[in-house]
Amino acid sequence: MWILTALGWELHADFPDLKKYVIIAAPHTSNWDFPLGILLVKALKMDVNWLGKHTIFRWPFGVLFRALGGTPVDRTQSLNVIQQTTDLFKQADTLVFALAPEGTRSKTDHWKTGFYHIAMAANVPIALGYLDFGRKQVGVSDTFYPSGDIEADFKWLAEYYEDKHGKNPENTSLIQAKEKLKEPR
Repeated sequence: MWILTALGWELHADFPDLKKYVIIAAPHTSNWDFPLGILLVKALKMDVNWLGKHTIFRWPFGVLFRALGGTPVDRTQSLNVIQQTTDLFKQADTLVFALAPEGTRSKTDHWKTGFYHIAMAANVPIALGYLDFGRKQVGVSDTFYPSGDIEADFKWLAEYYEDKHGKNPENTSLIQAKEKLKEPR
């Protein structure tokens, strides 16, 4: 906590009093997002798991990232990560899984929907984590259960994150589901 304060950051955390949920972290526009997120989790003495691309788990960082709750995912292969993560929720008594729906620090035209489908399949809520570099605030607020209407839920998410700005705002991805992009125009 003292590190966050020394860096000028404010903590605004209203974590759900639940044993299982998915927490999303957005916007994700910089390499600084990860250390700030880890500082938040450690300041609150939380046990949070997260997925990361397998290439960041190479020596020497792999040992540290696994100790911090990381699980490598090879995104070049079809490994059914959604089903595997859903199974983890069903088997665990307590589990908090953090995911960055943008999936990259670069601007994209959609968010990845894995977090949404995991929460739906595991019947767990989604907590909204954020890193607002504009206000120097890191935190978690609202929690919701996905309705199954992905377009409506993503519209609500876009409104929620509208005033939260990443370190590199030009890299902020559009908050819409890829499924929406497949619809005829």
